[in-house]
Amino acid sequence: MKLAAGFLLIAFAWAAPLGAQSFFIDEKRIVDLTYDFDESTIYWPTDKHFERRQTSAGITPGGWWYASATYGASEHGGTHMDSPFHFARDGLTMERIPVSRLIGPAVVIDVSQACARNPDYELTVADLETWEKRHGRIPEGAIVLVRAGWGKYWPDKKRYLGSDAPGDTANLHFPGISEAAAMFLATRRKIDGVGIDTASIDHGPSKRFPAHQVLYRANIYGLENVANLERLPATGAYLIALPMKIKGGTGAPVRIIAVLPLE
Repeated sequence: MKLAAGFLLIAFAWAAPLGAQSFFIDEKRIVDLTYDFDESTIYWPTDKHFERRQTSAGITPGGWWYASATYGASEHGGTHMDSPFHFARDGLTMERIPVSRLIGPAVVIDVSQACARNPDYELTVADLETWEKRHGRIPEGAIVLVRAGWGKYWPDKKRYLGSDAPGDTANLHFPGISEAAAMFLATRRKIDGVGIDTASIDHGPSKRFPAHQVLYRANIYGLENVANLERLPATGAYLIALPMKIKGGTGAPVRIIAVLPLE
């Protein structure tokens, strides 16, 4: 079982005040890896952006407060999960991804220095092998997170994407995962998901999106626009990524949290 009892003790503890058991969370070991959704949320240039309209907000005739709103957006924007079906005809749709695969050990591969020198940098097999020499083999069931350092630009669309022109996909510049690295992860390691702190697991100039194709054909999902990766260690944290359960979905907003290891 991937989620062992020992992991639960990292974040959660039991107490028994007045003879009754209660459950509490050690918030110091929880890191939120999710950006807020609002009018500034970054979406793919050709997709519908987030919209929210307040429909009610005030005191009712009965004297109590009531508020409600409507919202809408593309499946691919802000902190979200790509289902494998996004680039694989026979891949899993959102509701078919097993919950057990949404929880797993976080592997954080920091290539931020290389990305600072080259905004179109792609994670390489050598990066993966260097990480494994330092930290050991990527564990089965891991969620591999690529830290490009791009969170520092959020929500500045021009710096984050390389272009803030509506519909412009020809001038995008941000890091991603190379086809060779994607193939390494899909065929030589047994991982459940990948994630990155940029708008796409493929780098900005990509036209074929090979990392999407390779990984999603292997039913490995993707997490994009992941926040706060600088707060995670290279190993030892656990990730919980719970997306909206959209039937047939190619993607969905996702709330991602990490549980840090004991110091």
